[in-house]
Amino acid sequence: MTYLKCCVSVLLITLSITINAQEKKFKIHTVAFYNLENLFDTINNPNKLDEHSPIMELKANRGKVYRQKIKNMARVLADIGRETTKNTPSIIGICEVENRTVIEDLVNDSLLAPKDYGIIHYDAPDARGIDVALLYQKKVFTPLHSSTYELKIYDDQDRTRVHTRDQLLVSGTLEDELIHLIVNHWPSRRGGESRSRPKRVAAAKLTKRLVDSLQSNDPYAKIFIMGDLNDNPTNASIEDVLKAKEKRDNVGLKGIYNPFTKFYKNGLGTTAYRDIWNLFDQILVTKPLLDKHTPSLRYYKAGIFNASYLIHNKGQYKGYPFRSFSRGAFTNGFSDHFPVYVYVVKVIE
Repeated sequence: MTYLKCCVSVLLITLSITINAQEKKFKIHTVAFYNLENLFDTINNPNKLDEHSPIMELKANRGKVYRQKIKNMARVLADIGRETTKNTPSIIGICEVENRTVIEDLVNDSLLAPKDYGIIHYDAPDARGIDVALLYQKKVFTPLHSSTYELKIYDDQDRTRVHTRDQLLVSGTLEDELIHLIVNHWPSRRGGESRSRPKRVAAAKLTKRLVDSLQSNDPYAKIFIMGDLNDNPTNASIEDVLKAKEKRDNVGLKGIYNPFTKFYKNGLGTTAYRDIWNLFDQILVTKPLLDKHTPSLRYYKAGIFNASYLIHNKGQYKGYPFRSFSRGAFTNGFSDHFPVYVYVVKVIE
């Protein structure tokens, strides 16, 4: 996989871009998403199936492994953009976290604590106890409202209720402009892609209802849809339900743009299985973020953060994401997913 160098930034970092032969200066922010791969604590919660988490299945040194896992996750989040900007993302969506406590441990790590990240998290009904959450730098993003939405799906054989991750909606101001963020972790492909597809279609329909509701109040709503969707950009859930477009010029007023479709068609991915790359982790944006002729906040670029230390460099899984747990042991790796990000910019007056 080609190494994609990042040039992300936050509030006080400026960027010069030449547009129409005129140089303009912008403030630039990073909005990122990362699947943290089973960030669980070492305490058995009797109300969840957390005993089946990789860390709970370890025979010894759970506390030591947990502390190292936290450090590894913090390192990745701190490194997104550090090479160029010496800073971290303004907003980060995360998934595969067990509870608020592990998120607090993460943002209080020495690499992230100086950034003073706030947390928005709700306990979801997922049977394994894995949730989604949003982190934000308090000095640049002000949350105004947050809510969680339950995905009601059923087993395709016995029609019993399947408890899965909620979808998190957060609205707030960035650069004094209202934006909305929907954080997702759609149902997995367990049992096969075809058999599990209706569950992700249902998840996409819920996301679309949230988008439609926001746009009914404001057709020009600036919305970010992010998450581990467990589908590729060309799957029905994204192309047919969300109707996300590959080319920004094809996006209508209430439409959705998916910058990761092009990455996927070029052979890039965020996770691999049986030598096949998938691009499950994506960030999509609505039309009002695509206007190049406005001084207001707008989308600039997207990327996959796949720094060399996040990649297996030898063995059977050479080239794959360097995951934290494998064959019942802690590898001192990171995640089985690469993070993704988009930049948003605003003209400096």
